[in-house]
Amino acid sequence: MTISLSTHVLDLNSGVPAEGVKIEFWKIDETNMYLVTKFITNQDGRITPQIIEQAGEYQLLFYIGDYFKSKTIHLSKPMFLNKVPIQFGIEISNRNYHIPLLISPWGYQTYRGS
Repeated sequence: MTISLSTHVLDLNSGVPAEGVKIEFWKIDETNMYLVTKFITNQDGRITPQIIEQAGEYQLLFYIGDYFKSKTIHLSKPMFLNKVPIQFGIEISNRNYHIPLLISPWGYQTYRGS
């Protein structure tokens, strides 16, 4: 059985989807992490959903510092947030996994969406 993994990045600082955010998708085992693929969010702040065929632990690494550097806003030096890792477990089932990320230069929030 396979499931779909998706994400959506929203820029709370400007109130728009975060276009152009670099994201790395990693598989985690007991001793190592393996890069599965890389993404760039589209104009809606989304990536193409990924098919997952194996249960386990994973990580999405969001490069929000690069995103905010491309905007005309004042940022602290060094930046308060540069990269946001979200580690999560996937159980192979009939459910899909949607992991939204709400960002600002000063904080973030995530949850398991549908």
